[in-house]
Amino acid sequence: MLTGIHFLLTYKCTFECDHCFVYSSPDAEGVFTIARVENALKQMKETGTVNNAYFEGGEPFLYYPVLLESLALAKSMGFKTGIVTNAYWGESERDAELWLKPIAEIGIDDLSISDDLFHNPDGGKGPAAYALDAAKKLGMPVGDICIDKPKLIENADAKKGEPVIGGGALLKGRAAEKLIGDFPRREYSIFDKCPHEEFEKPSRFHLDPYGNLHPCQGISVGNMWEKPLKDIMNNYNPMKHPILSHILKGGPAKLAEEYGFDTSPGFVDHCHLCYEVRKTLLDRFPKELAPRQVYGL
Repeated sequence: MLTGIHFLLTYKCTFECDHCFVYSSPDAEGVFTIARVENALKQMKETGTVNNAYFEGGEPFLYYPVLLESLALAKSMGFKTGIVTNAYWGESERDAELWLKPIAEIGIDDLSISDDLFHNPDGGKGPAAYALDAAKKLGMPVGDICIDKPKLIENADAKKGEPVIGGGALLKGRAAEKLIGDFPRREYSIFDKCPHEEFEKPSRFHLDPYGNLHPCQGISVGNMWEKPLKDIMNNYNPMKHPILSHILKGGPAKLAEEYGFDTSPGFVDHCHLCYEVRKTLLDRFPKELAPRQVYGL
């Protein structure tokens, strides 16, 4: 049952992180207007099941007035709310408190702050740490998100001789090009399921500024500017989707087989294979694989 919508308030970001699976950057295009946010919130209310509204990106604080008004609208309509940010604005605890105080006054159920080496490569106390301190001082429910770079790890359950890749970064989007490095490639057929997303009965979608609903970034199951969310959900059938249907039948391996993808190079993990297959299908399925910028185009 669908219970949450995560707004990609913008694809633009202050950073251009190697691990970003939506290809955010300072030059990325796409931002919500407040009218679009209000439209989406009304559609969410009409479903009768959606009760969570998250605002993320990109970096949602780049459009601070829109973020504040979006949060206020969501709270007034009875949604639980959350924000994900890299806290670029936290130059000091005092500065961070200035940015966060209006949000604390509106009320928020979760504030997640990215605090890792992708966002703070020099280590030490940076903007995210100041923002965390300020949020706690204001009594806000806050936590940090720390994404590790991919790495080879030991795994007693792995098949003999099979390398295992660990770390928090998902190898799709920019990560599929920047973080693959010299990691060992594995035979494609072992990637016979999606270990990360529940496509059959999703509990949350990401909604981007173009109206695309993503169960996984870069895979669209409908467009809310073209068809109401309630109708999209009433007619949701992943087994009729040209991408999801094959993933559900046999993971990225099945998707590759169905569309004759060259699997000879081998792949690091499930996301790596799935992303590379989807990139070759962009022209064939432009509505289902959107927007192209999530694929670096």
